[in-house]
Amino acid sequence: MRELHVMLDEGGNNAILLYLQKIRAVRLYTTLILEMKDYSIQIERIKSKLLEAAKVDTAFKAFGATRHRYYIHKPVSIEEVNTFERKYAVDLPDCYKSFVLQIGSGGKSYANSGAGPFYGIYPFGEGVDELIYDNTEKYIKNESILHPEMKNDDWSKVIEKIEDDNISDNDYEKELGRIFGGILPIGSQGCSYLHGIILNGAYKGKVVNIDQELNKPHFTFEDNFLDWYERWLDEVISGDLLVESPTWFGYTMGGSEEKLLEVYKNGSNGVDKTDGLNGLLKKKTLDSLTLDLIEEFYLQTPEENSNLLLQILVKHKHRSWKEHLIKRGEDDLLTVFQYIFWYDKANSANWKEYITNHIDQITNSETFRFCTYLLKECNFDYGNLVQGFIKHADKDIRSTTIYSLSGLSNKEDYLDTFIIGLNDDSNKVIHSSLQALSGIKNEKLLIHYKKIADRFPVEKDYILSNLKHRLAEFKMDLNWIRKS
Repeated sequence: MRELHVMLDEGGNNAILLYLQKIRAVRLYTTLILEMKDYSIQIERIKSKLLEAAKVDTAFKAFGATRHRYYIHKPVSIEEVNTFERKYAVDLPDCYKSFVLQIGSGGKSYANSGAGPFYGIYPFGEGVDELIYDNTEKYIKNESILHPEMKNDDWSKVIEKIEDDNISDNDYEKELGRIFGGILPIGSQGCSYLHGIILNGAYKGKVVNIDQELNKPHFTFEDNFLDWYERWLDEVISGDLLVESPTWFGYTMGGSEEKLLEVYKNGSNGVDKTDGLNGLLKKKTLDSLTLDLIEEFYLQTPEENSNLLLQILVKHKHRSWKEHLIKRGEDDLLTVFQYIFWYDKANSANWKEYITNHIDQITNSETFRFCTYLLKECNFDYGNLVQGFIKHADKDIRSTTIYSLSGLSNKEDYLDTFIIGLNDDSNKVIHSSLQALSGIKNEKLLIHYKKIADRFPVEKDYILSNLKHRLAEFKMDLNWIRKS
């Protein structure tokens, strides 16, 4: 009151008004904090971990860290929160309100986002209409129809109307509101992906990953926004997210090795057992005892989970991983080639003999594709190993043959194989062959280029556009080659 008396003595009516507003704001803030769930201990933990994460990731290796740089602006005011809630007729989740009121809002990243997963957390009150473009106020207060147990068939029914090619613009907006109502966008993951927070209902406060191209949403495993945010910090600090392109955050389960093993062994609250394995797969390192248990499970497990268990053993270089991988190759070469490429690519040359001995057993295009990836990593002339596949019945294998040969420094040595590709029945193979022949100006090609020009009087599958590039290398054009 002494401060008020001073103001009265000085006749400062404006000062009195500001003083009373200040008291009112403090009372509002105090009332709100008392009414909210108490996250104070976790908030202080997050503040500390945010500083620690910045010290650990000084090179900004975590995805998006080069943008947000672990920086976040000051917190918002209680008036801003109240204004937002009145405008949209919503009661924001306490976990999210605690964050913006006590940690901060906005920063240096995309759309002025503050530090957080992917490209960070949007400034408070911004990005609200990223999911629902029109009438956001009408739909954002609704209860979300999304839930963690939603299956692919369920989602197909949800988007059935909006995917109708004949839907009107007005009905399209209504469907967006129905599908994404009750969700507040809180950050971008890049491209069409973002994360949002559920505003009401049974899953209020949970974070959900959403694709605006209408792929099925994926709920995060944490109970609320703060748990999700803290897990992100934990995985930055542990180094799990400081690896090449760690864009999986929030799509797999987090937690200790013991917890994830327990989920796999017994399941937990309806969570799929494989979620535990996927969580272990994403760990930067695993204890040797954990890997020994994984090996036991692998040797005993039904076929449905064996690939995932083997993948963990290979990624984390369990002492018997090569033995198990070679054994798997007796009936599944694709898995062998994929796991080598993903987790042992730097040592591809050590697998050269294995690939050479098994390449004739390849029967499908995906296996062949990964095989050629590894051959390229071996850094030798593998042309003789793959050129025979140009006569394979599968056009995708023939196209991959051409593509793999085009990566050789001596690709002109395989000119005859490229010519076979130019005369293929598949437009895809012809297209690949024309692109592969870039830089080769052998006159033997001209007769085959003329055949293509005559065969395609009009553009189809970008064949003529690529043919024009090849002819330009001979200082010729389509009219000339057709008349010759």
